[in-house]
Amino acid sequence: MSEVAALERELRATLQGEVRFDAGSRAAYSTDSSNYRQVPLGVVLPRSADEVVKTVALCRKYAAPLTSRGGGTSLAGQTCNVAVILDHSKYFNAVLEVDAGRRLARVEPGCNLDALRKSALERAGLTFGPDPATHDRNTLGGMIGNNSCGVHSVMAEFYGPGPLTRHQVLQLEVLTYDGLRFTVGPTSDAELEGIIAAGGRRGAIYAGMRSLRDRYAEEIRRRYPDIPRRVSGYNLDALLPEHGFNVAHALVGTEGTCVVVLGATLALIDPKPERALLVLGYPDVFSAGDHVPEILEHRPIGLEGLDEEMIFGMRKKHLHEENLGLLPEGKGWLLVEFGAETRAEASAQARRLMGELQRGHAAPQVKLFEDPQEAQRLWEVRESGLGATALVPGMRVTHEGWEDAAVPPAALGSYLRGFRALLAEFDYHTALYGHFGQGCIHCRIDFDLATDPGIQK
Repeated sequence: MSEVAALERELRATLQGEVRFDAGSRAAYSTDSSNYRQVPLGVVLPRSADEVVKTVALCRKYAAPLTSRGGGTSLAGQTCNVAVILDHSKYFNAVLEVDAGRRLARVEPGCNLDALRKSALERAGLTFGPDPATHDRNTLGGMIGNNSCGVHSVMAEFYGPGPLTRHQVLQLEVLTYDGLRFTVGPTSDAELEGIIAAGGRRGAIYAGMRSLRDRYAEEIRRRYPDIPRRVSGYNLDALLPEHGFNVAHALVGTEGTCVVVLGATLALIDPKPERALLVLGYPDVFSAGDHVPEILEHRPIGLEGLDEEMIFGMRKKHLHEENLGLLPEGKGWLLVEFGAETRAEASAQARRLMGELQRGHAAPQVKLFEDPQEAQRLWEVRESGLGATALVPGMRVTHEGWEDAAVPPAALGSYLRGFRALLAEFDYHTALYGHFGQGCIHCRIDFDLATDPGIQK
């Protein structure tokens, strides 16, 4: 503890940003939106990249671990650690540049997603593709750490570089624990050879990555699943020659375990400003999942799913009850959003899908919402998923921890059936909802974590 106290004193003497080692701050930063709790050594709120460099240097001096934190919206404990927590969100949060011609933005890691989207729309008529439900709270640094997607990731897949945050990242400015500060991105063969030949710490890092790539290239090609929502583990496939030895893409999703991100250059896309929302009602959520591949052929900009358990939770908690009557009849629903430059074009896309579905086998119940205010009421229902499934009165307590399970969209219906059967076998319950267009499921399960029998089970 004496070393922690010495680290705190040096940080206070060195930084203009906030240094918080008091018990209250450590308690507040001990958890995020997950089940996990790890009391940190202390918290630093840096004001600039240079202050991050100084913080890392002092942590290295005292052998203190580091964890970067954005908005604290992680559901799997990514920002919890017995470490010095770097919270970039208060000061180190600017939109540095929006370039309409090159369709890019430069941001500091604490920049809030909605702040970037507002700035990009006002300055360039563009937007950032991935948009998690926590868009008003989460940060770009956190999205880079998580490799986030969101409701409109299918828009980024169909009309932009790809569905995940990884695909939007053009360059990252990074800092290693031993103090090396440099910019990473795609690396040509000639650039790679030059960096390694130049030697030094950077050359050694790149040589190590190349060696890792060469040793495991065929295993990576053979075993990494080709699915749109693949976020588990490290993106080693980004180092393959066919992917341009893209070190920035390899670092996205590493949860701060490899570097501290000091800044990012990100791709922007056309926002498809005029929208039409088609809501489809099915007998169950499994049937809704079965229809996802057919609907994706129509290139929607959003494709979300939810089940009757989520709606039950909303009614029990009186969340957006006035909006639930807008849903068509059913026990499983898809929200299918189309976007275009004009409302008439967006509506025409939705009506083409309506016509095809109504001619097909097992046609769903259908409602089309062309009024933006009515459509927003349905999106409020979807965005309430996490709140609707937590602490439902009269129901067992549910827990995070099974978030973002993902499969190929074509397998979604069968996966949901198998998953529900597995839950029933062990007498567990959950609502099922999520980014169905990405084959990505959100759920909170009522594990009993409070008794010995429950934990054994």
